Amino acid sequence: MKRSKHRGHKEDRNGDEPAILETENLDRQDMLMGGRPDPDTVSLASVTAVTTNVSNKRSKPDIKMEPSSGRPVDYQVSVTVIEARQLVGLNMDPMVCVEIGEDKKYTSMKESTNCPYYNEYFVFDFHVPPDVMFDKILKLSVIHSKNLLRSGTLVGTFKLDVGTIYSQPEHQFYHKWALLSDPDDITAGCKGYVKCDIAVVAKGDTIKTPHKANESDEDDIEGNLLIPEGVPAERQWARYYLKIYRAEGLPRMNTSIMANVKKAFIGENKDLVDPYVQVLFAGQKGKTSVQKSCYEPIWNEQIVFTEMFPPLCKRMKIQIRDSDKVNDVAMGTHFLDLRKIANDGDKGFLPTMGPAWVNMYGSTRTYTLMDEYQELNEGLGEGVSFRARLLISVGVEILDPSSPDITSSTEVQVEGVPNISETATGKVEEFFLFGSFLEATMIDRKIGDKPINFEITIGYYGNEIDGVVKPKTTGKKGGGDGEEETELIQNSSEEEMDDDTDLTSVATTPPMKPVVTDRNYFHLPYFERKPCVYIKSWWQDQRRRLYNANIIDNIADKLEDGLNDVQEIIKTEKTYPERRLRGVLEELSQGCSKFLSLANKDQSQSGRTKLDRERLKLCMSEVETVGQQAKAMRSQVKKNTVRDKIKLAQNFLQKLRFLADEPQHSIPDIFIWMISNGKRIAYARVPSKDILYSSIDEERGKDCSKVKTIFLRIPGKKGFGPAGWTVQAKIEIYLWLGLNRQRKDYLCGLPNGFEENKLSKGPGMPSTPPISLTYMMKQIFQLRVHMYQARSLFAADSTGLSDPFARVFFSTQSQVTEVLPETLCPTWDQLLVFENVELFGEAIELRHDPPIIVLELYDQDTVGKADFMGRTFAKPVVKMADEHYGPPRFPPQLEYYQIYRGNCTAGEMLAAFELLQIGPNGRADLPPIDGPTDMDRGPILPVPLGIRPVLSKYRIEVLFWGLRDLKRVNLAQVDRPRVDIECAGKGVQSALIPNYRKNPNFSTLVKWFEVDLPENELLHPPLNIRVVDCRAFGRYTLVGSNAVTSLRKFIYRLSDKQANNWSTTDEIIVVNMETEPAFKKMDTVVKLDSCSDAVVKVEDDDKDGKGKKKMRKKGDDIEEEGLDESMLDWWSKYFASIETLTETLKSQEAALSDSEDKDDADVADGGDIKPDDSPVKGTKRGRGKKDKKKSVADPAERRKPKLDELKVYPKELESDFDNFEDWLHSFNLFRGKAGNDDDQDVTDEDRIVGKFKGSLCMYKVSDDMPRDMNFDSNMGMFQNIPHNDPINVLVRIYVIRATDLHPADINGKADPYIAIKLGKTELKDKENYISKQLNPLFGKSFDIEAVFPMDSTLTVSIYDWDLVGTDDLIGETKLDLENRFYSKHRATCGISCNYATYGYNIWRDPMKPTQILAKLCKDGKLDGPHYGPGGRVKVENRVFMAPTEIEDENGLKKQTNEHLALTVLNHWEEIPRVGCKLAPEHVETRPLLHPDKPGIEQGRIEMWVDMFPKDMTAPGPALDISPRKPKKFELRVIIWNTDEVVLEDDDIFTGEKSSDIFVRGWLKGQQEDKQDTDVHYHSITGEGNFNWRFVYPFDYLMAEEKIVISKKESMFAWDETEYKIPARLNLQVWDADHFSADDFLGAIELDLNRFPRGAKTAKQCTIEMVTNEAEMPTVSIFKQKRIKGWWPFVARNEEDEFELTGKVEAELHLLTGEEAEKSPAGEGRNEPEPLEKPNRPDIALLWFLIPFKAAKHLMCDQYRWLTIKIVTALLLLAILALFLYNTPGYMVKKMLGA
Repeated sequence: MKRSKHRGHKEDRNGDEPAILETENLDRQDMLMGGRPDPDTVSLASVTAVTTNVSNKRSKPDIKMEPSSGRPVDYQVSVTVIEARQLVGLNMDPMVCVEIGEDKKYTSMKESTNCPYYNEYFVFDFHVPPDVMFDKILKLSVIHSKNLLRSGTLVGTFKLDVGTIYSQPEHQFYHKWALLSDPDDITAGCKGYVKCDIAVVAKGDTIKTPHKANESDEDDIEGNLLIPEGVPAERQWARYYLKIYRAEGLPRMNTSIMANVKKAFIGENKDLVDPYVQVLFAGQKGKTSVQKSCYEPIWNEQIVFTEMFPPLCKRMKIQIRDSDKVNDVAMGTHFLDLRKIANDGDKGFLPTMGPAWVNMYGSTRTYTLMDEYQELNEGLGEGVSFRARLLISVGVEILDPSSPDITSSTEVQVEGVPNISETATGKVEEFFLFGSFLEATMIDRKIGDKPINFEITIGYYGNEIDGVVKPKTTGKKGGGDGEEETELIQNSSEEEMDDDTDLTSVATTPPMKPVVTDRNYFHLPYFERKPCVYIKSWWQDQRRRLYNANIIDNIADKLEDGLNDVQEIIKTEKTYPERRLRGVLEELSQGCSKFLSLANKDQSQSGRTKLDRERLKLCMSEVETVGQQAKAMRSQVKKNTVRDKIKLAQNFLQKLRFLADEPQHSIPDIFIWMISNGKRIAYARVPSKDILYSSIDEERGKDCSKVKTIFLRIPGKKGFGPAGWTVQAKIEIYLWLGLNRQRKDYLCGLPNGFEENKLSKGPGMPSTPPISLTYMMKQIFQLRVHMYQARSLFAADSTGLSDPFARVFFSTQSQVTEVLPETLCPTWDQLLVFENVELFGEAIELRHDPPIIVLELYDQDTVGKADFMGRTFAKPVVKMADEHYGPPRFPPQLEYYQIYRGNCTAGEMLAAFELLQIGPNGRADLPPIDGPTDMDRGPILPVPLGIRPVLSKYRIEVLFWGLRDLKRVNLAQVDRPRVDIECAGKGVQSALIPNYRKNPNFSTLVKWFEVDLPENELLHPPLNIRVVDCRAFGRYTLVGSNAVTSLRKFIYRLSDKQANNWSTTDEIIVVNMETEPAFKKMDTVVKLDSCSDAVVKVEDDDKDGKGKKKMRKKGDDIEEEGLDESMLDWWSKYFASIETLTETLKSQEAALSDSEDKDDADVADGGDIKPDDSPVKGTKRGRGKKDKKKSVADPAERRKPKLDELKVYPKELESDFDNFEDWLHSFNLFRGKAGNDDDQDVTDEDRIVGKFKGSLCMYKVSDDMPRDMNFDSNMGMFQNIPHNDPINVLVRIYVIRATDLHPADINGKADPYIAIKLGKTELKDKENYISKQLNPLFGKSFDIEAVFPMDSTLTVSIYDWDLVGTDDLIGETKLDLENRFYSKHRATCGISCNYATYGYNIWRDPMKPTQILAKLCKDGKLDGPHYGPGGRVKVENRVFMAPTEIEDENGLKKQTNEHLALTVLNHWEEIPRVGCKLAPEHVETRPLLHPDKPGIEQGRIEMWVDMFPKDMTAPGPALDISPRKPKKFELRVIIWNTDEVVLEDDDIFTGEKSSDIFVRGWLKGQQEDKQDTDVHYHSITGEGNFNWRFVYPFDYLMAEEKIVISKKESMFAWDETEYKIPARLNLQVWDADHFSADDFLGAIELDLNRFPRGAKTAKQCTIEMVTNEAEMPTVSIFKQKRIKGWWPFVARNEEDEFELTGKVEAELHLLTGEEAEKSPAGEGRNEPEPLEKPNRPDIALLWFLIPFKAAKHLMCDQYRWLTIKIVTALLLLAILALFLYNTPGYMVKKMLGA
């Protein structure tokens, strides 16, 4: 490692070779070559450059302060449930429940269908920390027949966690099928599918909705399952076993009053904690038993989860909780990420882990009744102290559902497991942790001046306050404070020093009173005596895990630094970024090969788990591939591919970081606490692996035996926001952790020159560690801080500006710059000199490793404390007393340092730092400070000459156009504004606007001023724009301000003129065009070098343009139907264009994935084609034929009948045209503080108070400025711009539709309508609201007359109509019309690709193409247009060709030049000098935003705007884009017969099977209109005869293939809701029952657009027609009109498979509404056109005779003799009975003789 200090400058000599190149070396290189140092070569020393030279004694400080986990963020989850298919069950009424965490939402219920169509949209809003959000489970369940009384039965569920969705591309699943499974029966298989869109948006994410594709693509369910990439479609059930063995190191819990009372009375002194472990996974919860009263609980239990594998829930949450009668509290939480303990590659492994310890961190270990940091124990935020460690192991077993012993439910089970051996987790070793505090400064004054000490803990060792809980196992002993050890582990080795028998741990430094540094901070006066701490602890020796992680981290750190370097080189435009990148890749591949050689060592170690072995294999193979790819990539790095290669290298970085994260913990992290007066104030957490010692460099932790600068933080929630950004204390600490027997070198990394002070223990104790160090060597330095300027600082005052000053800390001193009032870009130009800085250690070490300088920026407030605005670090350049002060190192250069505020960047600071040693002669030897002589600033020293930049004179011209949208200031309206422009102390003021409301434009357009600016453009100071309002009595109020940080895009360079002037020769280029949709034509133009004289014709192979019906050649493979011109409307064009857009997007995605997959070997041959953004801009390259690609070369594309198309932009129009700022720029004016204190990211949108429109132009002042002949000197460089007087314009707004609106009503819907505001005009289209629709089709146009500049911002909003109360805003979008109007892209009225005088593609613009072209040529001073014979037109030196005939409505042909002119306009970007792309005829898709939910899209709106100046010809009427009215149709279905229907009833007497068949039918969505045939009673063969007609009138949209239904949702609904539903006919066959419910037998659903052709006979009709639908020939009733045949009825049996339950012979006949009126037909067999009665067997006449008939049949036919016998017997019995009955009476009579 040492070599990098003395890295030479000779490496760059041989061109392409140097492997490792530092940024500084590049600078020095320039100096060496150029002789004299260039005074402002700037190197941007961002954070990475603080320690660019790899140091030996110091490690890199972390600049970002704020812990980002734990802070709540806004999330929005939107779920669209589209439909469900193949639900298992008979005749069900399904509804879908969407559940996220605790929130549930339900769709409506659809009746009697297995494939319901919902298309319902739900939105869930959350404000929680990311960890909580991503662990929430999203659950989709389908419930059957739920109503108010019954909860319904669950059909199946699907679960995944929100984190999985968020990690998808674009954070969403779009049109995917979720596979439902039954959680109570895992053997059951698939229960159906739900098709849905799910998207998760965090604040600031934009979601690109893929454009709606055709339904048919997504019917492939298996191919579109809702699972992340790489998860197999067939997921199996698996058991997840989490074994929980034991825990140790639990914190003391109730040491409360009650406990002490208990102790006093009963004398009982038990452990007061009853721990149990709770595990949450995939929405299920498992718990172990509770171990009463024990700090070292042993559970030996396993929790078993049953869940699909691979799981879509990534994290298991494991919590140790304390069981309590009142409420259980978490004592510590650990998240187990399953991705880290498994690998899904082909050599992958199932999740496995352990047995291993996991460490839990949380709040401090002291018990208080109200723990203020309790949520840290729940796993929110970074833990501030060790809580416990838990021994667990994880295993997964895939279930085989066919095996009989499987319990089918997914309940969580808890079982016992055998105990685990002591050594299973590794051999216990004695570790030694040493720390030395070299400096403690920047201690916050708020803490008070009570004595302060520091405590270091590692796990439960060293914790002073709660004493140590000794582990009970022998083998390891607590290194308690001051407790003598009782027995000695005898395992001495050759490295062991004398046995330190009586070593006690010293975990805290002695308390010390702090000393004042300045107004804000104290420091501790350590001077030469530095306190030390050391702790002995016992842990399982699992160092190999940490070593491997360290090697990978080490590689990744180098890679990250290298990539940052490369990006800085690119940013500062230095030479040879590709060389540095090659060096970085070289270093990466070397590092990877080093890992392969080291990682495989000591494999025999005890305690290695399966995961260790598998992870080692994984890391080896992954690192090896990274190394190989890096090596291969190195040779491909060329100057023009650097940026792409950096992206690829970033992927390596992510992969390495993922591999370095070790899921099985070993040694817990180290915590450093600052304790003031016994109270814990602030902490820092150091991962143990970072300071772990190894004798091999690569394995050593990156901070081991180095001095690290650590900033202590406030724990918990208080650490969020500005409170957490103020440093509590900055410590310089030296740390070393290793085995006790490796202790030999633990002091070797400290700065040299010290003596050790030990605890006096008598002689013969050489090996005890010191309790403090005394430094004998002391160096005196002078530090010079050259503070030049800062830019883009944080706005800390309500004016939107700040009063910044900087405070510089070095060692124990601090100084401040002066305060500069009201600016975000202060130029301090100040030198701060720190005298007599004492640094301890050897001089030579300090030269290489000086301490860091901390710079903090504050905003000075008149009252109260200064506000913190950001912080950065720097390292000074050190000059020793014996060195010469001169190049290349001195004088140091100014560099930019990135300023951070929390985790966010907050500006940059330009400064330089030098640390000069004061030698024996005192200060006389120091170089003199020679400031510029022309300024006297009293005591303030300016930056000296060698360091300050060299200036030259620039002229800055400002175009003042106007001010827009100014908000009120202090409640008063702005009336007389003025703009002040200032740059580097000079400036200019605009003219005053006398009355802002009447005309907000400036009267004087251009003004200029001259200013001295640095020659180096990177050092240019920002330009400040400030708007003030001139009030009465000479008062001025600041309205708002803007700092233009980079002036580069406004620098005018002379060379531009010539470069644009392509062809000076008279060479002519011919472009032959047939009108064609613009989008195919993009790249077919061939540009030529201006010196060649060729004429090139570009032929296009597809010349069927114009949308006119041309006679086609017979060979053309175009579908038989041509286009019926009269049928076409604007919507045909729109839908065709959307399809084109979808195809382009698809092909782009495909191309992207291709280019990623393809190896970059072919970069070389295409290297000469400049990948320029615009296809034309001045690339003087001969483009070969290979560049001529068709954007879409899709065979389907060729078959489609040609339609004229428009361009659909999937985003705002301006994003494609650079915001239309081609000459008029908008500068937002800001006011107010940036970010209030509780929420750091207040969006800048809230601070905007208006816009300044204008432009800038700056150039070096020289005498030879070229002047055109007609140069207007008043306008300076801004020639040929229009005047800014008010102008009247007709604005025509077309709104097509809105998509994915945010629901505004309780029912999860909205009733949207459009509202438009422009200036004072407001239009609300309230009466035309669209009921209960989240994807409303508006199809409306609005005309508004506007006056620019007063009405320049158009707001289109969508409101939700409410019957009561005010209407709610759903979302709005704002368009700047003025920039569009004045832009040279001519966005006033889009240019269509073809010219037509009538029909759906009629020309909209009042100016014809020829007039537009003539005007453009005149404005651009171009030669032309010259129309020539043979369909040619010449503009400048371009010739275009096109047809010259046009047909009018009557079919007459006329000559016209319009096609020619239009061709030129469509290719205007190719015209030299003035060419630019003209806005095509288009539709733009704009996101709708809501002011209360900034950054989160509330839906999108598709629209476009036309503008026509009133002083030109009036435009024609607006295009009719009203939505297509659905067409009335009538479907007549005649059910002729059925056959082979399953027989459901058993005869009471005969047991014979029969069915009473009837058929029911309805169109999907119109269940209430279902119709039944009559009943065919007692069919014994399953045959039924009906001759029955169903009649279904319906409204149908041909273009969208949907039926339109309007109906009230419920009896309470106010109005009807419109639904669009796919056209599907449902037919069912039933068995009629008189007394019980009818039995469902089977069903078939026919999609009327594509259903299988009916079979000719019943025999040919098979179940295949349903199960194998894809391969059957299909027909569409809309094309066939009439069709007859047999179709199968199917139902699912117990095994869940389809079975045939009958066949139906039906005839479908489709009529349009008019045809149906002309030839009506009756329902059933009624008039008109009655059907004849079916010829049914007479048995089926009267149902009440049936019982008698059955009886007769039985008696007379089947059982005749039996009947006779029974009757005879009965008669005999009757006679006998009568005889017996009468006998006694007779006998009495006889006897008495009566």
